[in-house]
Amino acid sequence: MNDEQLLRYSRHILLDEIGVEGQARILAGHALVIGAGGLGSPVALYLATAGVGTLTLVDHDTVDLTNLQRQIVHRQDRIGQPKVASAALTLKAINPELNVQALQEKVDAARLDTLVQSADVVLDCSDNFATRHAVNAACVRHRKPLVSGAAVGFDGQISVYDSRSGHTPCYACVFPPDAQFEEVRCAIMGVFAPLVGIIGSQQAAEALKLLAGLPGSLAGRLQMLDARQMRWSEILLQRDPECRCCGTA
Repeated sequence: MNDEQLLRYSRHILLDEIGVEGQARILAGHALVIGAGGLGSPVALYLATAGVGTLTLVDHDTVDLTNLQRQIVHRQDRIGQPKVASAALTLKAINPELNVQALQEKVDAARLDTLVQSADVVLDCSDNFATRHAVNAACVRHRKPLVSGAAVGFDGQISVYDSRSGHTPCYACVFPPDAQFEEVRCAIMGVFAPLVGIIGSQQAAEALKLLAGLPGSLAGRLQMLDARQMRWSEILLQRDPECRCCGTA
């Protein structure tokens, strides 16, 4: 690290758990973020300010007026612009040395294979089960840790699915693709603005811990937040040996 980096990241370096070595790992890290909306905004901001060396943002959508209530990486004058381009402008203004790869596309399984393979950690900030399962499958195939978050209404959840361990579950173990889950979206149900900030910030924290090599991730634990009462609950997750995705991984 040069002198400017030592100063910029000094508050991380002062932490015994991170130090110079941990910050160097963060600087060398590559995070793939799927979605540049409500969850992707705080995720991208905190990863960028913390010094993640390469940040790949993937989102097919454009900035809309309704996004600005919670998607804090975007600005009023960028309405109509691609979300990934808008996010890149904000992130580079905060941390000019950041390498941002802004991809305006709707990724399929084949594309995810390429993107996930080159990343060190993957953060799912999407809003639908199909994308979450496709991202999870790619992470299992390439043994990449996945930080998955969701938020709608006043309810949020987060976990880490890390197939590298061999004993913790993947996303499909917990939410089987053939199960009947009611899919609700912000456009229909609404979302409490700070909720995505809470869950997204926690996703960023888990990703930074993974990149820095810190122990104690959320792998095997699902945390759920009821923001009406601001009450957290946690359940332990078990790997499904018959899971179609990771059962033979």
